[in-house]
Amino acid sequence: MHSMLPDLTYALRRLRKTPGFTILAIVTLALAIGANTTVFSAINALILRPLPVERPQDLVFFSQGKDSQNQSYPNYRDFRDRTKTLSGLVASRRYGGLKSRRRRRSCLGL
Repeated sequence: MHSMLPDLTYALRRLRKTPGFTILAIVTLALAIGANTTVFSAINALILRPLPVERPQDLVFFSQGKDSQNQSYPNYRDFRDRTKTLSGLVASRRYGGLKSRRRRRSCLGL
């Protein structure tokens, strides 16, 4: 720690002599920290946090045919009203082009 003090004072002196570089370095660091925080927040919200259900390990994903994104609301209502093996049924829609846990939630059974 004692040997680092002269290096730190030299670095601060050099930064004081070049204010343009100092401002550019601070702005770059601020943008990088902000981008890192944004990306982590998105990953945390979409992937890391568990689904808001009682027992997420018991969730079942099902679809009809090859294209799992084409579930109609009337089909969902029929599945929901006629199910005897599932304790509940919920549907969700995928928004945008994000590939995340939301994409797999076209129809979930609880």
